[in-house]
Amino acid sequence: MSSPVTATAAAAAAAAAASVKQAAQSLIAGATGSPLDVSSLVSALVKAKTAGPAAAITAQAGNDNTEITGLATLSAAMSGLQSAIAPFLNGNALSSFTATMSGEGITAKAGDGASEASYLLNVTQVAQAQSITSGSFSNADAAAMGTGTLTISLGGDSGSKSFQVSVDSSNDSLQEIADAINSASGNPGVKATVITGANGQSISLQSAAAGASRTIGVNVDTTSGSPLSKLAVTSSTSTDPNAPAGSSTISSAGAFWSQTTAAQDAQLTVNGQLVTASTNTVSGAIPGVTLTLDPNNVTTLGKQTLTIASDDSSVEDDLSAFVSAYNAVIDQLNTLAAPGAAGVQGSGGTLLGDEMINQIGASLGSIVGSTVSSGGLQGTLASLGITFQSDTGGQPFAELQIDADANFPTLDDAVTNNQALIGALFNDTGGIAQQLNAVLDAYTSSTGIIATRTTSLTDDITALSKQQDDLNDFAAQLTSMFNDQFTALNTLMAQAQQNQSFLTQLFGGANSSGTLAQNSK
Repeated sequence: MSSPVTATAAAAAAAAAASVKQAAQSLIAGATGSPLDVSSLVSALVKAKTAGPAAAITAQAGNDNTEITGLATLSAAMSGLQSAIAPFLNGNALSSFTATMSGEGITAKAGDGASEASYLLNVTQVAQAQSITSGSFSNADAAAMGTGTLTISLGGDSGSKSFQVSVDSSNDSLQEIADAINSASGNPGVKATVITGANGQSISLQSAAAGASRTIGVNVDTTSGSPLSKLAVTSSTSTDPNAPAGSSTISSAGAFWSQTTAAQDAQLTVNGQLVTASTNTVSGAIPGVTLTLDPNNVTTLGKQTLTIASDDSSVEDDLSAFVSAYNAVIDQLNTLAAPGAAGVQGSGGTLLGDEMINQIGASLGSIVGSTVSSGGLQGTLASLGITFQSDTGGQPFAELQIDADANFPTLDDAVTNNQALIGALFNDTGGIAQQLNAVLDAYTSSTGIIATRTTSLTDDITALSKQQDDLNDFAAQLTSMFNDQFTALNTLMAQAQQNQSFLTQLFGGANSSGTLAQNSK
């Protein structure tokens, strides 16, 4: 059986031969006195020489482009399947959980490592960022604070960090000092704001992050008694037994500064055990659970119960998404390998009979239909109610189906009552997801089989383009040569016609006696 490319070339050559036959009539007509149709004759002869190769090049390039498109669609579907099996790769994601609080002001999220349990939480304080404000300066002082150097420090988990601001006659107003603080290089997170009140201007300093360790201090090197000297302030941990645990307090000359908000950590107990955090996001206290405290909803915190429960619906959704993504790959394989209509050339899929397509379909089908053993348990996807469709409609590869009525009762039963089996089927060493991912990655990676094949097809298209350019050059050469030859022939034949007419006039023809014959009488 001839290939589509060969058949196309043969058809083009046959059409070109018909054009040559038609053009040949021009030669016959030329021999009987009519001028040659040089343009048509040359076009037909050049087409006869180039039509077959040109058609073959065009057909092959078209096949290559169609194959590249099909492979790209297949690769995208396979990548989609990789995304769908991602929750099953680590062996833990099948144990999805929901976290529910009994009250308000705390949100909880369960992730990897969580397990079913209940916890009693008692939040005693939330994390806060320190905010301190100076006393008021008169308008005159605020306009000219004096000169010197401010060394501003901010505590942190890894120790205190400081930076300096130089004040001279060019930036000695309170607003300019605040601007210099905010724009200083090395500022670890101190925000300065000038507040204008009824008694004058004051400056407020605030830490950008919460936590008891993130306290602000200002040391001033200036002339004694200048307004600038009043900006000196220190922070320390409060010793007031009535203050929140670990919260900050400040001191300054003449109590010029006041603390609007103390720096403090979040503090709570989990089943009676003390937990502290520098932010209101608390992780690590409960395995796999992240707690977020709402600092604006303190009155609703206090004692609450946290319940971690299995999220069966999430597992079902993940399995359903896996089946859909798997079927998307099989659908694309079936499209590429679709059997053609009997006796109809080229009616099958783009990659009908292609070994790579057959290997992919066979590998995926073998994995999802296999028995997996882990931890003393063994089973198949069929034991979860996920089986191959029995009616493939004549397609080469079978899709999966979830054997159930509405709401997948078979799968629902397995998820609810047999999660150990699910864990075995999707274990993190040789589970179904691991096996599928290994096969898929071999094809979809940047150096995988599909990428390599696509590169080869692209190179072939480039080579075909070069062949077409060479064929165009050859056609141009033929056109020039044939134009010269047949134009000369046309001239020669026209001259022969003139000579024949002259000789007929001279010697006579079938219907005349000719000039010589008449003169001889």
